[in-house]
Amino acid sequence: MKRTIFHSLGGAFFLASLLIVPAANARSCSLAGVAGNYGFTLTGVVILPTGPVPIAAVGRIVITAAGTTSGTESRSVGGGFADETFTGTYTVNPDCTGTATVAFYDAGQLARTSVLSLVFDNNEREIRMVQKSLQLPNGAFLPVVITVEARRIFPEDDD
Repeated sequence: MKRTIFHSLGGAFFLASLLIVPAANARSCSLAGVAGNYGFTLTGVVILPTGPVPIAAVGRIVITAAGTTSGTESRSVGGGFADETFTGTYTVNPDCTGTATVAFYDAGQLARTSVLSLVFDNNEREIRMVQKSLQLPNGAFLPVVITVEARRIFPEDDD
C-alpha cells in the first residue's frame, strides 16, 4: 500500500514538473529588454521611375525602454552620400516582433519617413528589419526593397 502511494505521488510530482518547466522557460520580448545601443547595416534598392537604385548605409541607433529611438546614419543612394540623423517610435510584441516609424533628416530638413517591420533575436541582442514603406516629405511613396541588421554595440552592458 505504501509503495502504491509513493508511486502515485512520484508520478503526480513528475507530471506537475512537466507542466511547470515550460512556463518557467517561456521567454518574451519587451520594451525594456530590447532597449540599448546598436550598430546597423542597411542594404537594398529604392525603385525610382527611371529604375532601381542601390542604397547602403551604416549607423548607430539608441533604443529606449519608453518606445523611442534616435540615431545617426551615413548612407549612399546611387552614389550620392549624406550623413543623416533620425528619430522615431517603435513597438515590441511578446513574440519579439514589432514595428518602427522613423523620420530621417538631412541637414535638419525632413528627408523621408520610413516604416519598418522588426524581429528581435539572439536574446534581444540583434534586430532584423525590412522596410515596409518610404514616404517623401511631399507625401509621395517610393517602392523599396531594403533590409537592416542591427547588433548591440556592447552586449555585456545590457545583460
